[in-house]
Amino acid sequence: MDSKLTIYGGGAASTVLHPLVAVALLITIALIFILPRKYVIVPYLLNIFLVPLGQVVVLGGAHFTIYRIIALFGCARLLREKLSSHDRLLAGGFNSIDRAFLWSTLLSSVAMALLWQEQQAVINQIGRLIDAFSGYFVLRYLIQDSEDILRTIKTFAVIAAVTAICMLNEQITHTNIYGYLGGTPIWPAMREGRVRSQGAFSVYVTAGAFGSTILPFFLWLWSAGKSKATAALGVISATLITVTSNTSTAVSAYLAGIFALCFWPLRQRMRLIRWAIVIILVSLHLVMKAPVWALIARVDFTGSSSGYFRYALVDAAIKHFSDWWLIGTKDFGYWGWDMWDLSNQYVSTALTGGLAALVFFIATISRSFGMLGVARKRVEGDRKQELFFWFLGAALFSNVMAFVGISYFDQTQVAWYALLAFICAAASEVLRAPETESQKEAESAPLVGVPLDYGVLAERK
Repeated sequence: MDSKLTIYGGGAASTVLHPLVAVALLITIALIFILPRKYVIVPYLLNIFLVPLGQVVVLGGAHFTIYRIIALFGCARLLREKLSSHDRLLAGGFNSIDRAFLWSTLLSSVAMALLWQEQQAVINQIGRLIDAFSGYFVLRYLIQDSEDILRTIKTFAVIAAVTAICMLNEQITHTNIYGYLGGTPIWPAMREGRVRSQGAFSVYVTAGAFGSTILPFFLWLWSAGKSKATAALGVISATLITVTSNTSTAVSAYLAGIFALCFWPLRQRMRLIRWAIVIILVSLHLVMKAPVWALIARVDFTGSSSGYFRYALVDAAIKHFSDWWLIGTKDFGYWGWDMWDLSNQYVSTALTGGLAALVFFIATISRSFGMLGVARKRVEGDRKQELFFWFLGAALFSNVMAFVGISYFDQTQVAWYALLAFICAAASEVLRAPETESQKEAESAPLVGVPLDYGVLAERK
C-alpha cells in the first residue's frame, strides 16, 4: 500500500504529501508561532532542509512546496511582531545588501514575465518572488545577533549530519530513502559508474554545493572553541556531503573556502592580492589561445566533470550579449548543445533578468564583502572577532566559486540567504557600537597607502 497522500487536482498537477511530512509541517507551523523568536530558526531550518521540494500541496493550480508554506507562515510571524512591537525587525535595518538582493530578484521576475507574456509564466514568477522574499526576510528577522548565528550554525551541523548519513547510504545501497516519501527519485543518478548522491536536495550538484559552502561555519565553530563536538560533526558531515555528491563544483567550493582561510596572515595586504589576481587573469587572457574563462573547462576533480559545458555556457552568454542585456532572453536553449541548463548562477541571473539584474546580484556579493571588511576593521586587534568575520568571508567566497558551477534553485537558496543574514547581523552588532578614537582616526586617514580589506573602500562613509 502506498503510504503517500496523493490528491489529484486539475490537469497534471497533483498534491504529493507524505503523512509524516504533513505531521512535521503542522508541528513546525505551531512552533513558529509558539516559540520565542530566537528558537524558531531550529524547526524552521530542519523542516526546510530535511524535506524534499517534491513534497508539494496544489491549491487551485498553485503549487505550494513545504518550503513555501513554512516561509509564508514565517512571514505571518514577522508581520505579527511588526504590528505588536515598535522594535526594529531586521538587524542593522534595511541595508545595502537587502536592497541589492531585492532589486536583483525583482528585476529577474519582471523580466521573465515580460519575456514570456503568459499567465502561467506570471504565476510562476509570483511564486518565485514569494519564495525569495519570504525566505530571505524571514531569516533576516530570525537571525539578529551572534547568539542567533551560533544557534543556526549548530542547527546546520545537525542538518548536515542527517544529510551526510542519507547520502552515504545512497553510495552503499544505491537507494535514496527520501524517494519513499515521494517527489524525488528513489534511484540516485550515476556517472562513469559512480553514484552521485543528492539526499533531500533536488539534484546532486546543489547537495554538494550545500555541504561545501557551509564548511567554513564549522571550522569557525572549532577555532572559536564554542562547541568542538558539534564543530567536528559538522566538518565531517560537510566533507561527506561534498565527496558523495561526486561533483567538481562541490569540491571547487570546498577548496575555495579553505583557500580563502589560508589568506588570514595576509589580511592587511588583500588589496594588493586582489589587484595581482586581476592582472594575472588579464595577462592570461592576452596570451592564451582561448579566452581566460576557458580555464573553467579544465576543472575536473571527479574524472567525470562537465567543465567544458560550463565554459561553453559562459562563452555563449558573452558572445550573445546583445540578445540578453536588456531584459534577458528565452532563446538561450538554441545557442548550442544543452544550453537550456543554466548551471551557472551568474549566467542564469543574466539570461533571465538582463544586465541590471546581474549587476544587482554582483552588488549583493560586493556589498557583503564590503560590510565584512568594514566590520573587521572596526574590531581590529580583537583576534576572535576578526577571525569570525574572516570565516564569514571564506564562506562567501566559497559560494562565489560554487555559483560558477550551479545556479541555486532548491534548499541551497536558503543556505545562501542564511549566510547573507549572518553577515548583516554580525556586522550590525559591531557597526552600531561606538567607535574608539583610534578607530575614528584610522577611518579618517588618507586612502593612499592604506591596506583595504574585503572592499572596505566601498563602505567607507
